[in-house]
Amino acid sequence: MTTPTIAGAPASRAAPTSQPQASTRRRNNVQWNWPSWKQVWFQLHWFIGITAGTVLMIIGLSGATISFKDELLDLMNPGVRHVPVETRAVLTPGQLTSVAAAGHGQRVASVTVYAEPGAAPRVFFAPKAGQRRGESVYVHPYTGATRPAMQGAGFFEWTESLHRWLLLPREPGRQVLGALALCLLGLALSGLYLRWPRRPLDWRTWLMFDPALKGRSFLWNLHSVIGTWCLVVYVMLTLTGLYWSYDIVRDQIDAWAGKPPRMAQASAKPAPAREKKPEAAHAAIDTALAWNTFQQRAGNWTLTTVRMPTHPGEAVQFTWLANDAPHERARNTMTILPADGTVTEYKPYDQQGQGARLLSIIYPLHMGSYFGLPGRIIVTVASLCMPLFGISGWMLYLGRRKAKRAVAAQRAMLGAGAPGPHVSALPTLVAYASQSGQAERLALESARALQQAGVPVDVQSLGQLSPTQLRQYEHVLIVASTFGEGEAPDGVRRFARLLDDSKAPDLAGLEFGLLALGDRHYSQFCGFGRALDLRLQALGATPLFAMIEVDKHDAHALAAWSQALARTSGSPIDAIGRQEDASYEAWRLTRRVLLNPGSQGGQLYEIGLSGPAGTSWEAGALAEIIPCNSDGSEGEDSGGSVPHAPRSYSVASMPHDGELQLLVRQERHAGENNGGYGVASGWLTQFAPLSGEIRLRLQANPAFAPALTDVPCIYIGNGSGLAGLRSHLRARQRAGLGRNWLLFGERQQSADSICTAELEAWLQEGNLARLDRTFSRDGDSREYVQDRLRSAVSELRTWLQDGAIVYVCGSLQGMAAGVDAVLLDVLGQDGLDDLRTQDRYRRDVY
Repeated sequence: MTTPTIAGAPASRAAPTSQPQASTRRRNNVQWNWPSWKQVWFQLHWFIGITAGTVLMIIGLSGATISFKDELLDLMNPGVRHVPVETRAVLTPGQLTSVAAAGHGQRVASVTVYAEPGAAPRVFFAPKAGQRRGESVYVHPYTGATRPAMQGAGFFEWTESLHRWLLLPREPGRQVLGALALCLLGLALSGLYLRWPRRPLDWRTWLMFDPALKGRSFLWNLHSVIGTWCLVVYVMLTLTGLYWSYDIVRDQIDAWAGKPPRMAQASAKPAPAREKKPEAAHAAIDTALAWNTFQQRAGNWTLTTVRMPTHPGEAVQFTWLANDAPHERARNTMTILPADGTVTEYKPYDQQGQGARLLSIIYPLHMGSYFGLPGRIIVTVASLCMPLFGISGWMLYLGRRKAKRAVAAQRAMLGAGAPGPHVSALPTLVAYASQSGQAERLALESARALQQAGVPVDVQSLGQLSPTQLRQYEHVLIVASTFGEGEAPDGVRRFARLLDDSKAPDLAGLEFGLLALGDRHYSQFCGFGRALDLRLQALGATPLFAMIEVDKHDAHALAAWSQALARTSGSPIDAIGRQEDASYEAWRLTRRVLLNPGSQGGQLYEIGLSGPAGTSWEAGALAEIIPCNSDGSEGEDSGGSVPHAPRSYSVASMPHDGELQLLVRQERHAGENNGGYGVASGWLTQFAPLSGEIRLRLQANPAFAPALTDVPCIYIGNGSGLAGLRSHLRARQRAGLGRNWLLFGERQQSADSICTAELEAWLQEGNLARLDRTFSRDGDSREYVQDRLRSAVSELRTWLQDGAIVYVCGSLQGMAAGVDAVLLDVLGQDGLDDLRTQDRYRRDVY
């Protein structure tokens, strides 16, 4: 599908705004038009983001701060936790206990020693009354002398309290953190859902970030791509965090793992003995024999925590980490009687139950240490990225609000309502006849310019008016596209028929100005505009100035229109249409797949393009492309200084597919230019290098707007026309709307069964209520789409009676004309006009 279109208007692959090709495009108002349930998820995503996002930033930064706490403390306190290695033997845990107890006057509860030479052991004292845990000190491994206090330890304790409880009391703090963890989980999963592409196996769709983007596109790309990078980490952090936040979650998981309830654990612990005599409580218990037994049985280890007995006869408990431990919590335990070295309990990690082993990985997963140093770095970076999401999310939200306010203000300024009484002088009617949206855009721009010049205006589509209503105005300015070979755009046909009727009203006293849009590639250049001009004059209307004809968005013609408006309003008018020139963006050609090898027709390619992040469009939209020559030059001459006219193609995908897809028929012509290939189709299917730049802009297509409500839809097309229909069906499928009937025609089933797997899947899953495919070159008699539609006229009537909208996309000659004839036979002229007036007959043909 490659016909030229007005530069700046999305045309139905051809004439920019006049011929069918050109006039089949819409306004540049690209909207999301998501199904309501997706819109709900979007609203929840940003609402949670802007409410919980600030606190989540604090949690992320505090978590990143404590991720490398030990390493940072060692940098801040050189020589405290590591001393020069000496030749003499290190003190045993029992000896360290005796020295520390004597020096601090407190009972030692446990000692952690390290196998690394020179590493300072850590001594933990029993908690005092009212304390959850006792104090701890590092001691010299060779002398037992207490090491200097760790500078900065208080800061990290405060940061950890902020991270775990937000500095709140422990219990309510846990509850709040649990709620925030659920919010983060919701943000991560809803973000994944909102950007889920149709081709999820394409890693570039997920992970490629484009730093060359600017503005909102940059923010959206940054937010979504880095969010994808961090997604798994955030899910892991939230799920593990919930384990500590809510007792009900922790108890359920512990019960599943076979761990006794915490209340039962607490009751099983012996009550602490009352220390009537301090000297007895601090009396040393010889643990040397137990230590020797442990060293013989444990093998190689990196650290060991020795829990000291409080009374004679009690066992010594050793908890250690082996050299080959899979993670930091893969601890082994051994209980030894200090009197004779008898091992009373031995629980190696690899012999523990699966549930216990799974519980032990919760903390390493949360810290990232389960995956070693790379895991810790990844978790830290993901935590540091939390503010990025909060800030970029806020900026996107504020930008969205600003854009909405700007649109609302523009509409309020324009005051584009139905004609009605005015207190002041009658407004000027700015009317448009638009197929693709180009005429509508130019009309709105003209109306805004007139308003700025102090002229009151009403803006209407001719399709919403009758000729009689024109008599309500003294001045009418019309922007009119031509569809096909001199026809009126679909939505204006009823108006054109009434205007040509013998009972058309006398328009004497009406003054009008006319801008006719067309493409000189067509024999009936500006045919509808010319016919409209003659008919208005025949009915008595007087032209304000000679009709201005625009060939493919010709700048000189539009300048003449601007000057005419200036003369009419008596005030200077900014150039109309100038904003269209700068709206093309650089896209990248990512895929080019031949869909119909061996076909009797031209080769049909699926083209994949990637563009600015966050770009969106609705079903039925058009992609307008500036083609290049085979050598990459942009102009019609060899030097590239006269630009090729843009071509428009129906978009075959939706934003959630992860790329913009086109179905392009390769055109071949006799001649030497570009090796006989069509300029646009040859550029896209043959010459443009993969990953090369394509100049493209998206055009909304009002005449082919999607129906995302619970109304039946009939989709009819042939050849590359499946592109526009496919985007509609994908949107309907995503919205859960299944009453869809597709009639599609091609040449041979063996070669031209394009997108068969997708169509069959929709049929099987209930996203298509009916699928009719015809292949005109198969069999003795040739059956076309319009023939299949005629054979199903009974069901067609039923669907139409149920309010069905009819979509037609494909060739104007033959298919579209044949479908039009079938509908005319079924509905009659008045019924067909009513179908158009009700906006239930939407065409994108070329």
